[in-house]
Amino acid sequence: MKVTIDKNSGYCFGVEYAIQMAEDEMETAEVLYCLGDIVHNSMEVKRLHDKGLRIIDREQMKELHDCKLLIRAHGEPPATYELALKNNIELIDASCPVVLKLQNRVKHAFDKMEEENGQIVIYGQVGHAEVIGLTGQTQDKAIVITTEEDLDKIDFSRPVSLFSQTTKSTQGFYKMKDRIEERIHKINPEASLDVMLDANDSICRQVSNREPQLRKFSHEHDVIVFVSGKKSSNGKALFGVCQSENSRSYFIENETELNVEWFDNVKSVGICGATSTPMWLMENVARYIENLPMMAH
Repeated sequence: MKVTIDKNSGYCFGVEYAIQMAEDEMETAEVLYCLGDIVHNSMEVKRLHDKGLRIIDREQMKELHDCKLLIRAHGEPPATYELALKNNIELIDASCPVVLKLQNRVKHAFDKMEEENGQIVIYGQVGHAEVIGLTGQTQDKAIVITTEEDLDKIDFSRPVSLFSQTTKSTQGFYKMKDRIEERIHKINPEASLDVMLDANDSICRQVSNREPQLRKFSHEHDVIVFVSGKKSSNGKALFGVCQSENSRSYFIENETELNVEWFDNVKSVGICGATSTPMWLMENVARYIENLPMMAH
């Protein structure tokens, strides 16, 4: 039985960069605080906790003074930086460059929309760390949409500047864009869409390209083992892609959840994961499968 790890799976650049920064910092610091889970993977969080990384929330940050705090890849709103300054907290800023660039674009668009009586609309998940950072650039005035029902929050008689959370699906974004165009046209058939809608596809291609790559990978193997933390929204979405291509796809958090029966009479196994799945975890799973006592070949 051949076991193959998908070379495109594992950390995206932003997460890899944040973890590297945390590890470098912890070589000299006894404790490093991190605002929110550094990555949506409980095993990696535990590994870093053992090295001295302490996960805190926004409320706990208010109590911190004179220490070091890591900002993870998702980025943060301006209020976090203001609080750090006030409480003498040294920030280790590991915001993903793609996210920082997007924050900047949203801020500029917001200033423009304020002058034109327009609205900033973000296609994303309410309460997601990256979205909190983005809405923070708009004094929390941005409208966040996740489903088509959310479109009712928008005033289609006013200009709209549309952005997307970097990890959303490209397909979903363009569907929302089309719906917004339809609603603008319905209210005012004469309106110029160029004036009324500025749509910015701000999805990270390193993430969106994984979908077609994963479809191909899922086809190439008898069984797919998808390794991801249960909290990862990216993990849920990508596992859905595997399942749609290969019905023998299984979602596990680590090797202890494997079932020997999945591999009965199987010639090839593909192992893949989310953008928050560390390579060492996929390697552990591969080794475990290779050493399983097979019932039949």
